[in-house]
Amino acid sequence: MQNNSNNLATFLYIDTAGERAMVAVGSESAILAIETNEMVNTHASFVQTAIDKMCKEINMPIHELDAVVVTMGPGSYTGLRVGLSSAKGIAYAINKPLIGISTLALLAKHAITHINLIKTEKNIQIFSMIDAKRMEVFGAIYNADLSIILPEQAIVLDSEFMANLLDKGPLLCVGNGAIKTNQLFSNAQLHCIESQYDIQDFKLLAFEKWAKKEFENTAYSIPSYLKEFYQGPAKSSK
Repeated sequence: MQNNSNNLATFLYIDTAGERAMVAVGSESAILAIETNEMVNTHASFVQTAIDKMCKEINMPIHELDAVVVTMGPGSYTGLRVGLSSAKGIAYAINKPLIGISTLALLAKHAITHINLIKTEKNIQIFSMIDAKRMEVFGAIYNADLSIILPEQAIVLDSEFMANLLDKGPLLCVGNGAIKTNQLFSNAQLHCIESQYDIQDFKLLAFEKWAKKEFENTAYSIPSYLKEFYQGPAKSSK
């Protein structure tokens, strides 16, 4: 049975959308356990082992979780399949809700929460960007209240596109695709920060969806690929 209070609810978090995978268990007030994996090609073997390890460490049977939270993309094609498949399997097995979170919304939430520029620039646009090779990004644009200006999509960056955005007001580009905008355009109203979201951003959005009962269909939900195939950039071997 689901807890009625956000303060009592405990979630399992799964993020395998990028190079760095993360699984965690936490309530609204605290993260109880967290495991990460930096080896991009081993996320599939990492996820279940890490979940088992965390549940043992905090002495929490997995069926006592109240929901499973997972990044839906965009991101690595293989990573998204791994994460969502694991999350759906667990949610189905324990009969608990599945909460899906956009990686682009997470980047925007991180900017809103952590970057002071959001508070000082009136009508700023937040351009969440994930590198999709060459001059392409997976992107979405948000207001400072996280309402959507431009829905998530694959975007080929060029100077005309950036100029049109800046005509509408100051622009904060955030994520690992942000540096590409500096190669195209220089403007006092253009700000680029290669920040990444973290577990706190994940937690904030998860509990907002929990409160609104915005759950995924466990059987039929699919990742937000945005393109037919995207493989995250390989980590160089040393």
